[in-house]
Amino acid sequence: MRLGSFIATGLIVLALGWRAKSQAATLKVGDKAPDFALPDQNGATVKLSRFRGKKSVVLAFYIRAFTPG
Repeated sequence: MRLGSFIATGLIVLALGWRAKSQAATLKVGDKAPDFALPDQNGATVKLSRFRGKKSVVLAFYIRAFTPG
């Protein structure tokens, strides 16, 4: 079960990276980030737009999180 969740999360991160790379030419400094949704640690879906109007949002990606390396 944990391995399946890890693989699914990895695929989502790869898809977001691919999408961000394809949109990189259209986004400029100061533009709003495109909306996206990801599962939280409990499996509930969280959308970036839910935090719109809040003070700030920090996204942190850990390359080796939950891996032996």
